[in-house]
Amino acid sequence: MPFFKGKKLLTRDIGIDLGTATVLVYVEGKGVVINEPSVVAVDTDTDLITKVGRDAQAMLGRNPENIKVVRPLENGVISQYDVTQKMIQYFIRRAYGNAIYRPKVVICVPTGITEVEERAVIDAGTQAGARKTYLLEEPVAAALGAGMDIFSPTGRMIVDIGGGTTDVAVISLGGVVVSESIKVAGNQFDAAITKYMRRKYNVLIGDRTAEQVKLHIGAVYEHAEAKEYDVKGRCLIQGLPKVVRVSSKEMLEAMMEPIMSVMDAIYSVIERTPPELIGDILRGGIVMTGGGSQLYGLDKLVEELTGIKTRVASKPELCVVQGTGRVLQYLDDMPEGAVDLSRVRPGRTSVGDRGIK
Repeated sequence: MPFFKGKKLLTRDIGIDLGTATVLVYVEGKGVVINEPSVVAVDTDTDLITKVGRDAQAMLGRNPENIKVVRPLENGVISQYDVTQKMIQYFIRRAYGNAIYRPKVVICVPTGITEVEERAVIDAGTQAGARKTYLLEEPVAAALGAGMDIFSPTGRMIVDIGGGTTDVAVISLGGVVVSESIKVAGNQFDAAITKYMRRKYNVLIGDRTAEQVKLHIGAVYEHAEAKEYDVKGRCLIQGLPKVVRVSSKEMLEAMMEPIMSVMDAIYSVIERTPPELIGDILRGGIVMTGGGSQLYGLDKLVEELTGIKTRVASKPELCVVQGTGRVLQYLDDMPEGAVDLSRVRPGRTSVGDRGIK
């Protein structure tokens, strides 16, 4: 890193987990400095952005007619380019503060995105103020953030469940050997709860209420003692407010469809994994990351259905952004664009020399 004589910092590189539900920003030497919803409020009269992040999320369902509250990313990729670019710009400016030079920026993306989608993310990062923009596959970042040694020839299996996508991958020698990305994750879990409440109780609930239900009693494996939660919504028959008490046992039925999609993705990756790496995975197990992995009993269900020991990483919601922080030390050797860690020299796999937190 460049410095003045008085150790004044010229620039700090930045890692961004640009999630469908949440944006997390890692600043070199500082750690995670921003963790906010990827929500933007736009004034439709002037077409100007009025709020970003947590302030914009607080307006969901409460916004006046002239304010549109949007999530500019859908299923892990940019759906509204201009709004996304301004959101990234806002977070980059907040993150690098008074640094003199523009930072290099690493942005995580799902596996399997198209070249057009990759170019959109790179252009958005550059237009937002990045000196150079790099893309890192989310399962690679998640594995690094979970403390896995991805540079060894040993196969490692990661399941990263975010807000818009679930990425399943087997990683070895710094690269992805087999992977699958599906557009089923935390947001679809919420949608499944909304659909269940409508079907069974004729009650309409909002996205934020569905998320609260998921956080309080969401489960895919039966609790020893069932939990209950009062769900507030609008009765579709009478049109009046209604409160329904729902148990965690009911969530097993509500969550079945999206969870089976996740399991199908895991089965698909295991089936396509080279035999040489299957033994490694049986020994090392499956590691789960991302906010969606915290759904009660999901690790138990995966272990039961696959026969492979499964665990949830420590602070799973931070693994992807922590992984981007670990990659910042390698950028001097790489061209702008997709990050290829398979080219990293074995002697440089240590991450302790750049103040990684």
